Amino acid sequence: MCSLNIMAGLDFEKPIEELEKKIKELYSFTSDKDIDITSEVRRLEEKLKRLKQETYRNLSAWQRVQLARHPQRPYTLDYIRMIMSNFIELHGDRLFGDDKAIVCGFARLGDQNVVVIGHQKGRDTKENLKYNFGCAHPEGYRKALRVMRLAEQFGLPVVIFIDTPGAYPGIGAEERGQSQAIALNLREMVCIAVPIIAIVIGEGGSGGALGIGVADKVCVLENSYYSVISPEGCAAILWKDGSKAPEAAKVLKLTAPDLLERGIIDEVISEPLGGAHRDPEKTAEELKKVIRKYLKELKALDKEELLSLRYQKYRSMGQQND
Repeated sequence: MCSLNIMAGLDFEKPIEELEKKIKELYSFTSDKDIDITSEVRRLEEKLKRLKQETYRNLSAWQRVQLARHPQRPYTLDYIRMIMSNFIELHGDRLFGDDKAIVCGFARLGDQNVVVIGHQKGRDTKENLKYNFGCAHPEGYRKALRVMRLAEQFGLPVVIFIDTPGAYPGIGAEERGQSQAIALNLREMVCIAVPIIAIVIGEGGSGGALGIGVADKVCVLENSYYSVISPEGCAAILWKDGSKAPEAAKVLKLTAPDLLERGIIDEVISEPLGGAHRDPEKTAEELKKVIRKYLKELKALDKEELLSLRYQKYRSMGQQND
């Protein structure tokens, strides 16, 4: 029978939702009646397929930002559960406390032991308060650095999942050294002598993302974004009007294809049609393949070559040929 998975969609997905609902109603109507409308259902399913392809293959930058923020999109703990095993979470920065907006720990990816770090968001109000909407405090960045140093001590590669609108901007975070904590991570991650792979799985906002984003390989999921500022923030600064966020998203060049073209990232990881939330398991398998590919490549390098290539990678960003 009907296998449609209808989800709460975004504004530009409304025509798709309406057609999915109509197909589901037809299946429901004929389930207990001796009526054959197979041809009509097939026609609508073909129309739905074409509509999805047309919609999702021509997304604007702002529409991709909306998909990156979709509340049903998989988060760090979801991917850890789907592609890793034996996850042991580590807590605390040994200075102030434990920030739950950044998750850290040891895990196993296939036959490889790894250290995994990532931003975590919540599904409901209670979880969002627990994880602070994925906005880390300075103790979160200090915890991440502490765990990265453990990875270096034990010779384990680091896998990082980035998904944050930005670092927490509150007074308490500033009092405890937010900018210093992020700056320290940027400096120290250049020198962590083990392979580091970072993947933007949703939002990649400003220094909050970059604070755990210095890596040998940086990948972005197809409908994620990575930017120096949010579209709303950019619009408020440039035009004094947050409603111009769609225009700001376009000029920021924050989508995965734009980032790849400019040499900011190493690979765009494809998502199922409609976004990662449409088929989390398939997305997780794509992530796993990419991580294993780069782990194999990076493990073949000695420490000096690894650090030299990482340094060159970031020094070359922004350079233009005359």
